[in-house]
Amino acid sequence: MNKPKMATEKGVPSNSRVLMLLGQLERMNGEAMVRDVEMARQVTAKILHLIQTQEKSGKEVMSKGSSGMEVILASLENHRDVQTTLNILYILSELLTVGRGRRVGVFVSKGGTGILFQILIAASKELPPSEELMLQLHSLLAKVGPKDRKFGVRARLSGALNVTVNLMKQNLQNSKLLLPCLQVLRVYSSNLVNAISLGKNGVVELMFKVVSPYSKKNTSLLKVALDALGALLKSKTNARRAVDGGHVSVLLALYLDWHRNDTRHRHMLIRKGLLVCLRNITNIKLGRKAFIEADGMRILYNSSTECLPVRTLDPLINTSSLIMRKCFPKNRLPLPTIKSAFHYQLPHVPPAGPVAQLYNQPPGGRKIPQLCSKPLKKVDDVVDESDDNEEMDADTENDTENEEDEKDEFCVNDDIETDLNKLHPKKSPGRPFEELRVYERFFLELSEDFQGYKFECSKSASTTSSSSSFSSSSASTQSTRPIIVPTAQALSPKHVPVQSSQEDCNPTKGKHSLLSSSAPTPTAPLTPLELDTIQLTKDQDKKEEGYIPSPDTCTTLSSLARPPSQGQMIEQQLAHVLECVSLEEEGVLNAEEGGGRGIKQDGSPVNATRHIQSPLLLGGIATRRVGGGGSNWGSDCGSEGTEDEGGEGAVLEVPDTALLLPLHDPDLYVEMVKGTQSVPHYAEVAYPDYFGHVAPTFKEPLLERIYGVQRSKIFQDIERLIHPNDILDKVVYDLDIPSCPVIEDSGESLKFNSQFESGNLRKAVQVRKYEYDLVLNSDINSNHYHQWFYFEVSGMRVGTTYRFNIINCEKSNSQFNYGMQVLMYSVQEAISGRPRWVRTGTDICYYKNHFARSSIAAGGQKGKSYYTQTFSISFSHKDDVCYFAYHYPYTYSTLKMHLSKLEALRTPQIYLRQDVLCETLGGNSCPLVTITAMPESNSNDHICQFRNRPLIFLSARVHPGETNASWVMKGTLEFLMGTSPLATSLREAYIFKIVPMLNPDGVINGNHRCSLSGEDLNRQWQNPNPELHPTIYHTKSLLQYLAHLQRAPLVFCDYHGHSRKKNVFMYGCSVKETVWQSSITATSSDLQEDLGYRALPKILSQIAPAFSMASCSFVVERSKESTARVVVWREIGVQRSYTMESTLCGCDQGKYKGLQIGTKELEEMGAQFCVGLLRLKRLTGLHNHQHLLDLENDIIGTQSKVASSSTTTYVLEEDEPSFLEAIDYSAESNDEDGEPENEHGGEVHDNPDHHDHLSDSETNNRD
Repeated sequence: MNKPKMATEKGVPSNSRVLMLLGQLERMNGEAMVRDVEMARQVTAKILHLIQTQEKSGKEVMSKGSSGMEVILASLENHRDVQTTLNILYILSELLTVGRGRRVGVFVSKGGTGILFQILIAASKELPPSEELMLQLHSLLAKVGPKDRKFGVRARLSGALNVTVNLMKQNLQNSKLLLPCLQVLRVYSSNLVNAISLGKNGVVELMFKVVSPYSKKNTSLLKVALDALGALLKSKTNARRAVDGGHVSVLLALYLDWHRNDTRHRHMLIRKGLLVCLRNITNIKLGRKAFIEADGMRILYNSSTECLPVRTLDPLINTSSLIMRKCFPKNRLPLPTIKSAFHYQLPHVPPAGPVAQLYNQPPGGRKIPQLCSKPLKKVDDVVDESDDNEEMDADTENDTENEEDEKDEFCVNDDIETDLNKLHPKKSPGRPFEELRVYERFFLELSEDFQGYKFECSKSASTTSSSSSFSSSSASTQSTRPIIVPTAQALSPKHVPVQSSQEDCNPTKGKHSLLSSSAPTPTAPLTPLELDTIQLTKDQDKKEEGYIPSPDTCTTLSSLARPPSQGQMIEQQLAHVLECVSLEEEGVLNAEEGGGRGIKQDGSPVNATRHIQSPLLLGGIATRRVGGGGSNWGSDCGSEGTEDEGGEGAVLEVPDTALLLPLHDPDLYVEMVKGTQSVPHYAEVAYPDYFGHVAPTFKEPLLERIYGVQRSKIFQDIERLIHPNDILDKVVYDLDIPSCPVIEDSGESLKFNSQFESGNLRKAVQVRKYEYDLVLNSDINSNHYHQWFYFEVSGMRVGTTYRFNIINCEKSNSQFNYGMQVLMYSVQEAISGRPRWVRTGTDICYYKNHFARSSIAAGGQKGKSYYTQTFSISFSHKDDVCYFAYHYPYTYSTLKMHLSKLEALRTPQIYLRQDVLCETLGGNSCPLVTITAMPESNSNDHICQFRNRPLIFLSARVHPGETNASWVMKGTLEFLMGTSPLATSLREAYIFKIVPMLNPDGVINGNHRCSLSGEDLNRQWQNPNPELHPTIYHTKSLLQYLAHLQRAPLVFCDYHGHSRKKNVFMYGCSVKETVWQSSITATSSDLQEDLGYRALPKILSQIAPAFSMASCSFVVERSKESTARVVVWREIGVQRSYTMESTLCGCDQGKYKGLQIGTKELEEMGAQFCVGLLRLKRLTGLHNHQHLLDLENDIIGTQSKVASSSTTTYVLEEDEPSFLEAIDYSAESNDEDGEPENEHGGEVHDNPDHHDHLSDSETNNRD
């Protein structure tokens, strides 16, 4: 009927037709449209036709600058004719279907949503309402709702919610109209207030009328209905309604029905929708209870197991796994208390803080009679069954600077320091110079005149005036001035160090004390021998010649382990030798002939094999072995007697790592152990520490993650609940039974042991025949910090795969999910000439488990769970003894041995002095090492140059679990003592003051983070207590003394380890970069600072293959204000104050990309740090400052990269790529597919210094 009119338009270009019609429609708005209803219908029909048939027409309407959308909406709002309204709705539907994102946005911005609601309300008042109109309105609302942020509020305020609900109730059988209504309801329900309101109106019950058993009809409608129901059930109120209505069993029955009938897996989304409903219901305690009662665990476990072969069903398996883990009944750890198994009574308890809280609670823990007077009381670990499981568990515990502060994980920027007064370093020595004068004793090099020194004489003479040796001090090697050693007990000046007072207590040992006049001239370092080809022997006489005693040469081997019963015969098999060296009683050793130690001396000078009788003899007393492994005393624990069948055993060839490793001597190590004081009074030496570690020559790549490995492990855990009869639950090792931690059995179980220096394993429970749950010990005087482990396993079967689960990890993420493996040391391999730690383990993953953390241990947070680190091992040797560790162990006794051996590297040109800085709480000495070059002569010029060299101050190992820091420090020390031209230049350029181990007590006792005070020492630098934190107090005092002398170090660097990032990197302090990362306003004068703080990291990024400049951060956070880095920068005024973080995992850039890090790479990093300092010297000596401009450009480049690539400006880019398999850390996550594998979507977001937080080892997280 419109042909004549359309014919007149044929000459008009098509894209103008729409414009013409829209113009006509615009003129009709108002009264004209009401008068001429027919014309309005015709015009809207033509526009619809053009848009349906010509794509250009739609583009013309929606083009920028066009008023087409306004005209259409105005017409829709003003016209009341149903047909015209429908036409306009059809037009809008066509327009918004194409290019929905932008077009829907335009529609919403023009107020289209409100107009649709107006029409919906008006149409609902018509009786009966037009079905087609309601259909189109809801279809359109379903399209625009997700794009309108205020959609839910507008719907509620306009009354549209009730309209939709009433329409649904009247049309339950009308699937055509019901579908768009459900689509809109799905959007309504995403608003929590709406969801609660809809629940009150009975919509939850209504939805259960819509969902149905398996059917091939109306599957689209069912999918949308389940989505809407899932959204409704996010409300706890609605979830309770569903539970009260008995709908949990209904959902399970529906899921099982669809699972059984959907054999071709065409309706996976419906099955997923049912699981999402169950997941949301089980966010509440009532829901979890109902799920268990309805046998939900078995139903989902069985159905998931059947889905495993089909990869496309992974979303179902993952969601089922999430539900089952959430509903798995929360258990407490199988411990009498979460406090440490060992207790150390502090001289006084801090007035506030976690340690004070711990002492106010019942003091659980193993009682050490000499140290603890408090009785053992009841437990402090309460399982928390709250409904807090809904919260996303993104605890970004930092790895380094502060692992314990689980602050607002999502507001990382809140931690940036914004107080400009605090950001500007203010030198404040803090203590009067008179108090600090005592520390002059540690800086003899600043006043030494060398007037009595003969520069032509041998090395032995050179040590007389310059050495107050930590490791081999004697009267003649001491300086002529008496040394006052500050100690935690503030001893009087007359106090003689323990080492000196004990030196001559044992006459039989006197000949081992090295007087400087008789010190042997050191031979050149031995060339490393090829492990696989050498026949390992040792010449005893040679060993004697090079022997350097410990400060405690009089201390004898002592055994705290229970001696075997007299009637027991010593087994003569090889297995019996693979035993921890037992330190026996004093008198036994004293009776021995010097140096023999029961070792058969039939080696030759050419040979390099140490012949040891079986069982291994120390001082003629046999170390006894029960069964096949470990230093386990079995059922005889506590019995008395000795066996001394000394010389009859079979001869065993043991590698002599003193030849393989120039700085390792097993016998010297044992001597050092004798002077080491531990809280549990350890009586054994672990084989890896005794034999030593030779870095493997082969590469150890990051472990490729097997798809589905985490899921399979979780399912095995769930089987414990479903098949409880398969679980042995047999305790095989328990430190909480002090009289007998090793439980003997018939040989069907592995044997465990951790009773040696740095050992950490509290309990081992055999869960299945070849599976063990392992529980780590808390740090002493603490109830958490479980990460470091070091233990022994024996009694294994060859070729059998064992699974080990460490079940009380605390960090919410770990590099064990990103390619890191555990370390294993095989004694059989060591005896075969391969004494080394190797990366090992398969099926490694890290995930949240069903063991609840008490709010006490979680810093007051409720509903937290522990995490499981699981790995599988297949052993290669029969009768082996293997050791497992979190990272390469480096004990306090190892440090003492290395420092003793360093003495042998000294040449007449090297100034080396080893002092005892102080005594720790546990009675151990904290060494201070000074290294520089001797002056060329005692002329004034040379002495002046010697005294005025800039100082470099280095420290390490404030966190005991970060053993990599010690390996880096070892590399630094060895480089400084080397003979290379670079090392010589470095000694001539600087004076090095080094505290290689700030926390000896923590290291000795197997702590991960704390000292015996139960506190993180790297959080005590602002106000250290001389009694509780002696090493920090005295180290800070050294720096304060230097500040008073105007000799503050050029560089201060604290070595740390980082558990959740790769590579090696630094944290520094910058006002400018901190201001840039925050919202504070600052003047240009506030931002004035020398850019030299970036020079050293920049240099290291160019010369050290493991170093990554991109991971460095120079931001100062509030949570780090008590760390060494920030305090030394702020109070001492050291601009180049750093924390150097070394990965525990491996590298993802440079030469070592894709490889796990080893001791060779760590020691190399320590050496490269020294080379970097030499380059820094040359750089800072230049008059031209072009390098500063380069650094400025670096900062600007980094800043722009940060601003554009990351919301959290600390992190430049995500640290880990995504896995195909979603790594689900949280059983309580609301995210359908679990959390992303990196917390916060990127493992990097550990917290600002992600890094810092992680380890400035200054930690606020880790990993």
